[in-house]
Amino acid sequence: MSTCACGKRGSGETLACGTGACATAVACVKLGLTDTTVNIHLPGGTLTVEWPGAGSVFLTGPAVEVFSGEINV
Repeated sequence: MSTCACGKRGSGETLACGTGACATAVACVKLGLTDTTVNIHLPGGTLTVEWPGAGSVFLTGPAVEVFSGEINV
């Protein structure tokens, strides 16, 4: 298990970041801190990342709408 905070340039902290979760999991596996399946806890929920040590990284977790809006152009 790993806990992360993530932010986007120009908008500040966000609820989740798949890229950041995957990078964190790969780093943890490479450093020998976790098994090849890692639960990453973010403010928006928990993501599960699987990386067998080489090749593709697999990300699973919930996808929910957190904002809806309209813009007049």
